[in-house]
Amino acid sequence: MLMTDVPRLADLLAPDRVAVRVPTDTPQPAGDFAVGLLAYCPDGVDPDRGAADVAAREALLSTGVGEGLALPHARTPAVTSTVATLCTLAAPVDWDAHDGEPVDLVLLFAGPEAARSSHVRLLAHLSRVLSAADVRRRIAEAGTPEELVAAVTAAEASA
Repeated sequence: MLMTDVPRLADLLAPDRVAVRVPTDTPQPAGDFAVGLLAYCPDGVDPDRGAADVAAREALLSTGVGEGLALPHARTPAVTSTVATLCTLAAPVDWDAHDGEPVDLVLLFAGPEAARSSHVRLLAHLSRVLSAADVRRRIAEAGTPEELVAAVTAAEASA
């Protein structure tokens, strides 16, 4: 069940913060691309600081959560509210995921430092919604950012 203080993906994602089939062969450029999309988030986001904080978090422990999904994230003063970007990759890359599987979906999010409990619940919610096999299939079939947003939003609504 989604807690009321946890943002919905439908509220966090917009086609200008989503990319489909990003060409890359390592996590670094994929993560950099996802971070670069923060520039399209609403006012109040410092993309450079967000990028640094997400990179620092990733350096602590891989955010490859398994089943082809990476959830790079950070609590950071770079944002005033939770923001997100989403990318599918043209080919899966090794992200040092817990299950050893390569990653082809990268959902980056950043939240305010004070939002510790909602940040943890959002992380669990995103992992649960995006790891379902039928959701992964619909996401892989998305050919445009709009289709990708629609697939993720529909998956969340049925979760």
